[in-house]
Amino acid sequence: MPLLRSWLDAANDPAGPFPLNNLPYGVFSAHGGTPRCGVAIGDMILDATGLEAAGVLRLPGGPLLAEPAWNAIMAAGSDVWDALRARLTALLAEGAPERASVGPHLVPLAGAQLHLPFRVAEYTDFYAGRHHATNVGTMFRGPENALPPNWLHLPIGYNGRASSVVVSGTPVRRPWGQVKGPDDAAPRFAPSARFDIELELGAVVGTPSQAGQHVTVAEADAMIFGYVLLNDWSARDIQAWEYQPLGPFQSKATATTISPWIVTKAALEPFRTSTPAREVPLLPYLEEPGPMLYDIALEVALIPEGGEETVISRTNYAEMYYSTAQQLAHHTTSGCAMRTGDLLGSGTISGPTKDSRGSLLELSWGGKEPIAIAGGARRFIEDNDTVTLRGEARGDGYTIGFGDCTGQVIPALPQPYER
Repeated sequence: MPLLRSWLDAANDPAGPFPLNNLPYGVFSAHGGTPRCGVAIGDMILDATGLEAAGVLRLPGGPLLAEPAWNAIMAAGSDVWDALRARLTALLAEGAPERASVGPHLVPLAGAQLHLPFRVAEYTDFYAGRHHATNVGTMFRGPENALPPNWLHLPIGYNGRASSVVVSGTPVRRPWGQVKGPDDAAPRFAPSARFDIELELGAVVGTPSQAGQHVTVAEADAMIFGYVLLNDWSARDIQAWEYQPLGPFQSKATATTISPWIVTKAALEPFRTSTPAREVPLLPYLEEPGPMLYDIALEVALIPEGGEETVISRTNYAEMYYSTAQQLAHHTTSGCAMRTGDLLGSGTISGPTKDSRGSLLELSWGGKEPIAIAGGARRFIEDNDTVTLRGEARGDGYTIGFGDCTGQVIPALPQPYER
């Protein structure tokens, strides 16, 4: 599909993240006003809430955009999703007859405050990237036992905290927790010294499933409303002590940062790509009916306090072993009901080379091999470092962008449990 031209010139920039082909959904406020639903187009935000209130945007079952979250649209289903996208495209397309009605509802993106784009119902994080799982397993169990016995058969995951999910730009405070080094006789309570990031893609569930219902991979794919970039902040030293036998807990509960725009599944359809080769056949319920991954280029940038940016990793979502649709289908096999607003983290997206690893744990190989940044080096994230995840899918004369997923780590609180 080539670039769809808009009457907004900025939306026709081949390198711009928000062309008419994209139309991602977010929540914004401007000039101290109340948060509203908006659509990114070029260098502007289309006030979708205002457009609906003015009667220019009418949707079946509406109004659906009165509250500052996209959950009502998400729950309305694919027919409404398609109708909304078609109407927005018509309103913003080059030569649109209703341009005069739309213009007053455009707000400059620069200076607008962006909020969480949807109400997060629940959050599940997966461990579904083979390169990442192999790297981590090699560090802790050796190359012969890098992958757990179940890894090639099912997408491993854990239930996280919906309350941990924050929008890009929210500061992340270094956590306290129990840590125990190899030479320590007993654990101690201390701020995490091995604080890390995980480069992930987050899937936003639109239509729910029913309790007791199993969904197929194809049905799961149809349930997905869109995608965000996701940084699953991880306290590696807290995790190393706590994770036996039930897995991550406090080490993953500090924050989960997402990008502010939901890029719809419809915008990503031209970028579907095949799944990786499998030496172990999947059980039938996990088999893909077609390409389930996307060709999305990803990068991680780090800026130390007062310093310059260094891109420390570049990879691609196509490196994943299990797609979100497979993860979602597997999630329902117990009869677990999926809800509108559920967020599924893909798991760390790493590639096959050192410079394509999606966490500092891998990049520095457990802290043994510091990575170079402008003016210094890093084993893990230090106080006042700012980390930004970026992603884009590159089409024929256009780019589908997600907006930055950024967080700055601020120092831990003083000792909270002084005797």
